[in-house]
Amino acid sequence: MSPNIIELEGQTFIPAEELPIPEWACVVNEEPQPTLTLKDDDMFLVTDTLGNIACNFNLRDDISASMGLFCNDTRFLSRLELQIEGRAPVLLNSTADKGFMLSVLCTNPKIEGRINADTLGIRRELVLNGALFSEIEICNYSTGAVSFELSLTFDADFVDLFEVRGFSRQKRGQLLRAVREGKPAQEETGNLTLAYQGLDGAVMESRIEFHHRTPDLFKGYTAIWQLELQSHESIKLGYRLQMFNNNRPVSRVNAPVTLVQAKAAELMEEQHWVHQSTRIRSDRAMFDRVIERAEQDAYLLRQTFGKDKVLSAGVPWFSTLFGRDSIIAASQTLMLNSAIAKETLTILAEYQGKTDDDWRDEQYGKILHEIRFGEMARCQEIPHTPYYGTVDATPLWLMLYAEYYAWTADSETLDRLWPHALAAMDWIDRNCAETGYLSYSCRSNRGLVNQGWKDSGDCIVNRKGQLAKPPISLCEVQGYVYAAKVRLAEIARLKKRIDLADRWQEEARELKTRFNRDFWLEDEGFCALALDGDRQRVDSITSNPGHCLSLGILTPERAYSVAERLRAPDMFNGWGIRTLSSLSPAYNPMGYHIGS
Repeated sequence: MSPNIIELEGQTFIPAEELPIPEWACVVNEEPQPTLTLKDDDMFLVTDTLGNIACNFNLRDDISASMGLFCNDTRFLSRLELQIEGRAPVLLNSTADKGFMLSVLCTNPKIEGRINADTLGIRRELVLNGALFSEIEICNYSTGAVSFELSLTFDADFVDLFEVRGFSRQKRGQLLRAVREGKPAQEETGNLTLAYQGLDGAVMESRIEFHHRTPDLFKGYTAIWQLELQSHESIKLGYRLQMFNNNRPVSRVNAPVTLVQAKAAELMEEQHWVHQSTRIRSDRAMFDRVIERAEQDAYLLRQTFGKDKVLSAGVPWFSTLFGRDSIIAASQTLMLNSAIAKETLTILAEYQGKTDDDWRDEQYGKILHEIRFGEMARCQEIPHTPYYGTVDATPLWLMLYAEYYAWTADSETLDRLWPHALAAMDWIDRNCAETGYLSYSCRSNRGLVNQGWKDSGDCIVNRKGQLAKPPISLCEVQGYVYAAKVRLAEIARLKKRIDLADRWQEEARELKTRFNRDFWLEDEGFCALALDGDRQRVDSITSNPGHCLSLGILTPERAYSVAERLRAPDMFNGWGIRTLSSLSPAYNPMGYHIGS
């Protein structure tokens, strides 16, 4: 018996290196393949258009390397390949329009001396609902019987999502093999278990249960069926893959047993969402389709945190709670479904900063930037537990707090969150005490250097293209503070806190006067991007002042001047507004925040 044996509630694992298993050859594509993405709550799946997850990670191709099944920032499936006699099927059509389901129609390639091309019709479905469900239906369209081998190969590397995004680690945990009486467990159970033990000791598993027909044999993590179909005969195969951490389901969604149940559950929840939401219809069919698509996208972005659901920042790599992104999305969907805003305010209030912690850039009263649950976060290799390195989420939270009440008159939520609003305003006032402006500088050695919405390291540059030195006071952030104080003054008056109402109203007025003096670039008729650590204007022409147009912090004349300058050819290219003027030495049209 291995000295490294791991027992977990009736299961036995040993390090993978102690029990080598046969490898199954993968189909290597020379060219990067298009990908499709599915999402359900806290899970997402990235495959090629066949529904496969390519195994050629050694090529370090960005698209292939990013494929997989992810949940809680961990990749629970890094290989999924359907093969017929060792060959990839031929794609006819595939669609992921529903967002949580992928439907693939394909056929067989020519199997020399055995099966003509286009003999088999293969329908493949993959569905997410607390687990990954898949069914494959094969029909023989020839006039005679055919026999062939069909295989499904699985593997899981259990890497952290931050590793997939390019972060390096000094050390990783170990892959495990599930065993029974010294043999691979699949040989005894007819099911597959992929497993890994992290540096934190957690055992993560992908458990695959086969439906309809058990595989005839296994070669390592490849399930093989020897099939014979008469003319126009069909057969159905299927499986469910559920993810576990220390024997507990990873997804917050309760997984059903079958694919049919999973589809039904998803469709019922989507219909419930539609019935809860505002119905928007017009006399233009195209406009209605755009609205319906947007409604469905908002539905797919919802993600459970505690008892609440918020809109995650984006699929695939930002599929989690972000302060800024979730707040702005909730604000923009108030007309569609105000419950999103209520639940976003609530969950962010629960995570509101409670102490001073340089590692996480946390301060009392501050609203978080991003939260992660993967192994790197659990092992404190990254500060996202949560990470608070954002300067704008706190005033944006206050703006949403006031805007939510304006839409709903929900006094219960207003009163419940009032202490959090006071704590958020207190954080702003403490930060502004020295200079009069809300500013940022990174304190964490694994944190973000820039902490506004332009948070890449190269984006805060002056007219000469030189990086500004912190602490940095961004123009749009001062606009958010101004709007927050104006709106919170109204709330304070409603709550009979006339002292706070008068104070915040006066502070907003003073901020507006000071801002128009300190940030204005007279020679450009434009607003500076920021003030740097020496209180000098960061005088590049950027898109940031555009955020100020709706906030009221600019005088009407200067707001008009900013709007006109944003329409100049170096900023407006016909498709949209550049993040940085094309006349800047730092301009790069491919740069995330320096020209795109």
